[in-house]
Amino acid sequence: MKKTYTCIGCPLSCSVTVNEEGEKLVVAGYSCKKGREYAINEHRAPKRMITGTVAIVKGGLRRLPVVGTGEIPKQKMKECMSILCSTLAVAPIRAGDIVIPDICGTGVDIVASRDVV
Repeated sequence: MKKTYTCIGCPLSCSVTVNEEGEKLVVAGYSCKKGREYAINEHRAPKRMITGTVAIVKGGLRRLPVVGTGEIPKQKMKECMSILCSTLAVAPIRAGDIVIPDICGTGVDIVASRDVV
């Protein structure tokens, strides 16, 4: 199986090809070490950062911007976003406060990205 990825590891945006040859991965087209690592990770287990908003009460805003403390597996993104949609935070809350611990068992906490008092 052969796939091509556009690397986002550096500004060059290389077109990196990953070809599975049995148990071995053959990687070509990268200009730096980051490109090779990015393509292998994207091929084996793609991960994404999660950002969004959750509803908040008792504050000056209706929605609280939140962000994950790390990357989550891409296949869990929809489930995680569903949890964000059904979460209600209560003000006051400070930037960095944990809103959802260990979302979907990924080990990633969802934290507030601003203060709401």
